[in-house]
Amino acid sequence: MDWLISITGLPYEVMILLLLGVAGAFAGFVDSIVGGGGLISVPAMLLTNLPPSMALGSNKLSSIFGAGSASITFLRNHMVDFKLVRKLLPFTFIGSMLGTLAVVSLPPLYVKPIIIVLLVTVTLFVVFKKNWGEVNRTSQVMGRALHICMALALGIGMYDGFIGPGTGTFLIMGFIFTGFDFLHASANAKILNFTSNLASLLVFLYLGHVNYMYGFVAAVGQVVGAYLGSHLAIAKGSSLVRVVFLSVTTVMLLKLVFDYISTL
Repeated sequence: MDWLISITGLPYEVMILLLLGVAGAFAGFVDSIVGGGGLISVPAMLLTNLPPSMALGSNKLSSIFGAGSASITFLRNHMVDFKLVRKLLPFTFIGSMLGTLAVVSLPPLYVKPIIIVLLVTVTLFVVFKKNWGEVNRTSQVMGRALHICMALALGIGMYDGFIGPGTGTFLIMGFIFTGFDFLHASANAKILNFTSNLASLLVFLYLGHVNYMYGFVAAVGQVVGAYLGSHLAIAKGSSLVRVVFLSVTTVMLLKLVFDYISTL
């Protein structure tokens, strides 16, 4: 950060705001397509030297604008299966609030290996099963499949509440397993991701763990990035979403492995 300030000559606070805006734009762009934007926005928010809880709360404030922007775009283009999504919204909302509030029985040291195994499995599946997620094969999710979706919505909502980055990616995985193609899975996931962000943000607001200035500056970038990303996803279809999905999942996997090894 110091070298950027010395090169540009900008005051520290101005540089921080520019960094948050740019990082927010990149995060919103990636997140609107396949999720995983938190891998960009959370580290950027932590560079502000805010306490971790305050950085996470401020990130939730900005993320809700990005998720909302992408959600509106997908809804306007009739990409969302709202009959299904509306049944899952309460589970995501409750799960996210519980995840934010909960005293998690399993420490992150034990949670991360589970996530790593899941990411490896899904990544290999997408790589070797070329037609997976290319065609929208779902008609109506009901019965056992609906109950599985509800459980996933609750579990991933909790994940978003206490860990966060990658929530949209895991939601997309769940929707693809039920028969949606990548594009429609991404659209459905974005609505649930908006809901989980909202629930988590309400808790952070109640606890007073939000820096409004940093959050709103990053939100401007999130809205711009999400608008561009969601429109690009709709224009290019499932083939683009598949490529970005694999790229983001690989980055997430490498980061998780590195973080896990560094804690041993």
